[in-house]
Amino acid sequence: MNMAKIKRLISSFKYAIRGLKKVYKEEQNFRIHVFFTIVVLLLSFYFQIKLWEFVIIILLIALVLVLEIINSIIERLTDMLKPRIHQYVKDMKDMGAALVFVGAITSLIIGIIIFSPYIIALF
Repeated sequence: MNMAKIKRLISSFKYAIRGLKKVYKEEQNFRIHVFFTIVVLLLSFYFQIKLWEFVIIILLIALVLVLEIINSIIERLTDMLKPRIHQYVKDMKDMGAALVFVGAITSLIIGIIIFSPYIIALF
């Protein structure tokens, strides 16, 4: 790999990190999801869940965070194209929010299924 390709690779990581910082700073729901990510990861380590359960948890965390980023992109794109004027803009924003909602609820249900035996074992 030559130096130019390495520099482009490093730049692409910088852009990605800048995007993550932007979404974290400006999107309250993303910060909420990050908070719950930390809680779930701490619970995972506390209960020493099985490897396959941990893999599912990581995939679900990534799913919800990615959906939240996609929703933020949809909101900005629709605002840029036709801010809050057209019914389709409202519909697209609502559908973007639904993306995150479905992912978050699904993750919650699977999280309950995974963590229930560990929590019940405490009593």
